[in-house]
Amino acid sequence: MFETVMGIPAHPLMVHAAVVFVPLLAVLAIVYAFVPFTRAHTRWVLGLLAIGAPVSALLAKLTGDAFYARLDSQGRISESYYARLDEHSALGTYTLYVSIALGVITLALVWFVRPRDGFQASNRALGILLGVLALAASGATLYYVIRTGDTGAKAVWEGQ
Repeated sequence: MFETVMGIPAHPLMVHAAVVFVPLLAVLAIVYAFVPFTRAHTRWVLGLLAIGAPVSALLAKLTGDAFYARLDSQGRISESYYARLDEHSALGTYTLYVSIALGVITLALVWFVRPRDGFQASNRALGILLGVLALAASGATLYYVIRTGDTGAKAVWEGQ
């Protein structure tokens, strides 16, 4: 199902969505949490990204696993190349997990920290906590998306 799109391997196509949406979610979550005047302008976009970015990471992971299985079944992976692809696959799994965590934190941030309210006395502690969690999750997400992309690019360009 996730192997090809019109005869082209789907993984290189789906990766581009994750490479754009996941870092964009990370940056906008930080901006929303710590720059109050941007909240009214970014709230709905951020809510959509909080759902779309993890979905794009999931599609990249599923298509990558299908692509790996296809190459493996055709005997097109050398023994020395397995370690590279296994590292890339593991990093892709971590990227998926942290992007889901960031998406959940971001949805909570958008729900509990309203554009006009800022950090009111009633939700100040919750808003600060969600902001700090968003910052930490954004950092982890950016780290893993960069590492995953780097190992994948090196696997493709340096070859077997």
